[in-house]
Amino acid sequence: MDELDRRILNVLRRDARTPYTEIAEEVGTSEGTVRNRVERMTEEDVIERFTVSTRTGNVKAMIEVGVAVDVATGEVADRMADWDEVDFVWMVSGEEDIVLVVDAADTQGVNELITQARELEDVDATKTRLILDERLG
Repeated sequence: MDELDRRILNVLRRDARTPYTEIAEEVGTSEGTVRNRVERMTEEDVIERFTVSTRTGNVKAMIEVGVAVDVATGEVADRMADWDEVDFVWMVSGEEDIVLVVDAADTQGVNELITQARELEDVDATKTRLILDERLG
């Protein structure tokens, strides 16, 4: 990956629907070059997926989850990724092992997700933070 790839990715991070012609103009290359590089980065899994970020008026939160030491964290994360209100599942270092970014209808929905996580036998602890505002980088 070179500097041009990074510049293309920066544009796509802000808006994954940006037309290749606009990206090409912004980064100073041709539309064909942008198309080829995006296709290559997608094939090489540099770009994992194109996604939608929403502002639904719902309650967004981060639920930090600690799991038992003898548990495969990835398996727990995979189960949680299937929950409807979960936007992202990150396996992280630090006090907690997994962070869920959730978009629930209300605080009761967030609380139900916390309860659902705590009911998993492999989960030792949870911590929750409501997301008050969000900015795209």
